[in-house]
Amino acid sequence: MNPQGTSNHQDDYKLKDTHPKLGERWPHGGVRGGGGWISSERATSTYDLVEQMYYLYVRVVKAKDLPTNQVTGSCDPYVEVKVGNYKGKTQHFEKRTNPEWNQVFSFSKEKIQSSILEVFIRDREIVGRDDHVGQVVLDLNEVPTRVPPDSPLAPQWYRLENRRGENKVKGEIMLAVWMGTQADEAFPEAWHSDAASVQGEGVYSVRSKVYVSPKLWYLRVNVIEAQDVESQDKSQLPQVFVKAQVGNQILKTKLCPTRTTNPFWNEDLIFVAAEPFEEKLVLTVENKVSPSKDEVVGTVSLVLTEFERRLDHRPIHTRWFNLQKFGFGVLEGDRRNELKFSTRVHLRVCLEGAYHVLDESTMYVSDTRPTARQLWKHPIGILEVGILSAQGILPMKTKDGRGTTDAYCVAKYGQKWIRTRTILENFNPKWNEQYTWEVYDPCTVITLGVFDNCHLGNEKPAAAGGAVKDSRIGKVRIRLSTLETDRIYTHSYPLLVLQPSGLKKMGELQLAFRFTCLSLASIIYLYGQPLLPKMHYLHPFTVNQLDSLRYQAMNIVAVRLGRAEPPLRKEVVEYMLDVDSHMWSMRRSKANFFRIVSLFSGMISMSKWLGEVCHWKNPITSVLVHVLYFILICYPELILPTIFLYMFLIGIWNFRFRPRHPPHMDTKLSWAEAVHPDELDEEFDTFPTSKPQDIARMRYDRLRSVAGRIQTVVGDMATQGERFQALLSWRDPRATSLFIVFCLCAAVTLYVTPFKIVALVAGLYLLRHPRFRSKMPSVPSNFFRRLPARADSML
Repeated sequence: MNPQGTSNHQDDYKLKDTHPKLGERWPHGGVRGGGGWISSERATSTYDLVEQMYYLYVRVVKAKDLPTNQVTGSCDPYVEVKVGNYKGKTQHFEKRTNPEWNQVFSFSKEKIQSSILEVFIRDREIVGRDDHVGQVVLDLNEVPTRVPPDSPLAPQWYRLENRRGENKVKGEIMLAVWMGTQADEAFPEAWHSDAASVQGEGVYSVRSKVYVSPKLWYLRVNVIEAQDVESQDKSQLPQVFVKAQVGNQILKTKLCPTRTTNPFWNEDLIFVAAEPFEEKLVLTVENKVSPSKDEVVGTVSLVLTEFERRLDHRPIHTRWFNLQKFGFGVLEGDRRNELKFSTRVHLRVCLEGAYHVLDESTMYVSDTRPTARQLWKHPIGILEVGILSAQGILPMKTKDGRGTTDAYCVAKYGQKWIRTRTILENFNPKWNEQYTWEVYDPCTVITLGVFDNCHLGNEKPAAAGGAVKDSRIGKVRIRLSTLETDRIYTHSYPLLVLQPSGLKKMGELQLAFRFTCLSLASIIYLYGQPLLPKMHYLHPFTVNQLDSLRYQAMNIVAVRLGRAEPPLRKEVVEYMLDVDSHMWSMRRSKANFFRIVSLFSGMISMSKWLGEVCHWKNPITSVLVHVLYFILICYPELILPTIFLYMFLIGIWNFRFRPRHPPHMDTKLSWAEAVHPDELDEEFDTFPTSKPQDIARMRYDRLRSVAGRIQTVVGDMATQGERFQALLSWRDPRATSLFIVFCLCAAVTLYVTPFKIVALVAGLYLLRHPRFRSKMPSVPSNFFRRLPARADSML
C-alpha cells in the first residue's frame, strides 16, 4: 500500500527546521555590516534570504585584428573559455576579423579545480581540426572580486599569445574577468558550467526566468434578438439559436421556443479572453431543421478590441450587426440580392474589468484583484522567498544506464511566475535564488513546485505514448495569513507525490521566506472586506459557469506560458494550478469526511462531560456547575458576557500552544498513507474511464461527476467548521487577535447593557426592511471567509 512503510517514515513526512547561513559576507571572510550573518535585522541586501554562492565570471566582449588563414584567406573565429575540466564556447562568425560576442560565462567556485583561466580563439574549419589563432592565460588568484551594487567591471584588451605562450601574435581580445555571487547582474543570462553538457535549444531551458500570466478578461455577450431570419425551406418558419465562439470556447443560446423570423433570447454567454486579443468573437445563427440537423443562416466575426471595457455594472449600449449569408448568396450572380436584404442580430457585448478572472482553485487563490488596473488598491505587504536547495531527490529518469535528475523549481503568486535555473544530474541541487512579490491581500497562497527538466536537447525521442513531459517531484503551499510579519522562516518541506503505486516522498525542498507588512491598518481593514471584487456578489456567476470559466482560464494561461522562451510547459502549469482538483477521488472524499468527523469530536467530548456532570462522576465539578447554573438563572443578563469572557480566556490560553511553523502537506489528513490500491487505481483512471463496456463507462463517469460535486460540498462544510476552530487557534495571529479583542469589548458592553435592550436591538436588526440591507456580505461574514482552513494542507 505504502512502499516506504508508515512507522519508520513518519518523520520524513513532517516539516523540519533548518539553520542555513543566510545573507551576504564580504569576500575573503570579512563581515558585512559588522553583525555576522544577516539574521532577524532588516538587511540592505536584496539577497539576504539565500546562501551566498561564488562564481567566476568571464565576459568575452570582442576581438580585433585577427590573422586570416593562409589557405582560405578568411577567418571564422569563435572563443573557447576553459577552467579545469569545464569549457564553454561562443558562437562562431564567418569571415570576420573583428567579431563581437558579448557573452558571459560563469564557473561555480566550489567546482573549480584549476588555478588558471585559459581563453582560446580558434578559427572554425569545415574539414579537419579548428586552427589555433591565439590564447590568453590568466592567474585566478589575481582576479578581482565585484560586490554589487558596484558598477560592472570594465573589460580590458589582452594581446594574444601563441600556443606555448612564449610570443605575442597578431590580434587582441577584450575580456572582463571577476569573482562575484548570484546577486550579480550577469548571473541570469550567463552560460553556467553546471549545465555544460546541454547543447542547442536546451541551453535556454536551464536558465532562471520570470514569467507574467496573460491578463485575463471575462467577455460578456448578451444575445438579445435577431431580425429577418430566413430558412432555406420557404414553406416553414425557422426555429433558431445562436452559437458563439471565442478561440476553443463554444457556447450556445437556448432554442427559440417559437418558430419566427424575429426570434428573441436575451441570454448572457460568458467567455474568457486574454490580452493581446488574438481570437475573434464568431457568432453563427443556426436553424434547427430536424433533431439531428442544423442549418447555418448567417455568421459574423467581430474583433474583441472594438468592444467597451466596463469597470462597474452600468448598462452597455446595444448594437445591431449584419450577418454574412451562407448558401448561394455569396456567389457573384446573387451579390445584389445580398446587399438588399440581410439578417441582423442584436447584441450587448462588453469586456468585464471589475471581476477577478479565476484561473486557479478558489481554495488556493493567490490573487483577488479585478482585471482593470484602475481598480487596484495599493499593496499592503511584500513577500520575499529564497529558494535555497533540495535534498534527497529520487532519480526521475535514466541516462547512460544510471538514474539522474535535472531539477528546477517553479513558484507562482499572483500574475508572476518564476522558474529557477536547472541544476543538472544532482540529487541535492542548490539554487539559492531569491524573488519578491507585492502582496495585495494576506489571505492568499503561494505555490511552489519542483520538476525534472526533460527538455535539455539530449533526450531520446519519446515512445509511442506521446511527447516527453517534465515530471513532477512535489509541491508546497504557504498561506501568507499564517505567517508572522517580519520573521524569517527557514524550513525544509517534504516533497510528496501520490502515484498509482501509493504515496511517495520524492525529496525535501529547503525554503526561506519573509512576509513584510507595509501597513498594519490596511491589513486589519482588509479582514472586513469581501475576498473577491464586489461584482462577484452584485452580479454573481452560477457554480457551473464558474467551473467552466476557471477551466478555460487555466487552458489559456497554460497555452500562453507555453509560448514563452523557454516555455513553461502545460503539465507544469496545470500541476501548479491544481487543474484536476475537482475530479472525483475516493481518497479525497474520505479525507473530507474525516475532517468533518474531527470537527464534531469537540461536541461529542462536551456531551460526555455533561453526562459525567449529571452522573456525579466528579462531585466537586457537579456542585460548581449547579452553582453556576443557579447564578445564570437568577441573573440571565450574565449569560452572554460569560460566554464571551470564556472564549476570550480560551483564546489567551491557546496562545501558548499556537503553531510555530507554517502548515505543510499532511499525509494523514489527506488519507494518503492508508489508501486502498483499488481506490488509487480509480483516482488515476482516465476521464472518461478506460473500462471496456460502453454502459459501464457512461454510468461510471456520471457517478464520478456527481460524486465530485458531493466531495466539494463536503469539503466546503469541513472548511467552514475549521474556520470556526481558527477563530481561537492563532493559526492566523492577526485574525485571532482581532477576535479576542472583539470578545473582550463585547463582554464589557453586554455586561453594562441590560439584556432586554440587547435582545430588542438584535431582533430589530434581524427584522429590518430590505431597503436597509446591502447586497454586499457583512463584515462578520467577510472576516469569517478570510480565516484559514486545513484545506491548505491537503494533498
